Amino acid sequence: MASGTFLLLAGAGLAAGLVGSMAGLASLFSYPALLAAGIPATAANVTNTVALAFSSLGATASSRPELAGQGSNVRRFALLAVLGGAMGAGLLLVTPPGVFERIVPFLVGAASLALLLQPMIKSTAATASPRRAGPAVIAGILAVSMYGGYFGAAAGVLMLALLLVGLPVSLLQGNALKNVLLGLANGIAAVGFAVFGPVEWSAVLPLAVGLLVGAWTGPVVARRLPTAVLRIGIAIAGMVLAVTLGVQAY
Repeated sequence: MASGTFLLLAGAGLAAGLVGSMAGLASLFSYPALLAAGIPATAANVTNTVALAFSSLGATASSRPELAGQGSNVRRFALLAVLGGAMGAGLLLVTPPGVFERIVPFLVGAASLALLLQPMIKSTAATASPRRAGPAVIAGILAVSMYGGYFGAAAGVLMLALLLVGLPVSLLQGNALKNVLLGLANGIAAVGFAVFGPVEWSAVLPLAVGLLVGAWTGPVVARRLPTAVLRIGIAIAGMVLAVTLGVQAY
């Protein structure tokens, strides 16, 4: 691999890890960088998922303060995330990605809007007793994990919006839980792709190094930002990504 390509992927990985651990938009940087390196779309998608496993490790390790007291949530949803990631990976290996890619912009746009309106939605839905994860939240976690294993662009935005609206957690707590659940989904998908998929291993190393460093740094940066600013920034970035993915798909 040429040194310029190595630096491109490492830099994209750093940006992807930083943004992904805070906002769930890692693929906004990593996937286009793989395409720019000359890797075909399906192989780029598979390679991206394998590398993102390192981002999840860094983000989860750095999010331990926000994960304190969330053991019950992790245990409750971990199997759903693993199952969804495995289903998504299997779907990618046997079907063309075109159909999902046409749906993605609408999912990302809706999730970004939900994040933007999240205080209003939570206020309207608030009740006297603490909310529990109902069937809609459980189905949503399975669906987003499946999408994460299949394609994954902005899966973090979808998962974060779902957790913030469906569970009594703060933005930072929801972000940490999102990192764990999507890490599980990405991890199981990465194992499947490593065995059966067209992984470009030469691209995994520089991308993974950047992702690991960026993902470790992201939660530290997030703790120093006002939650309202972070939430609005995530929502706006998600809408930009939705438009970008829509232009590419149509």
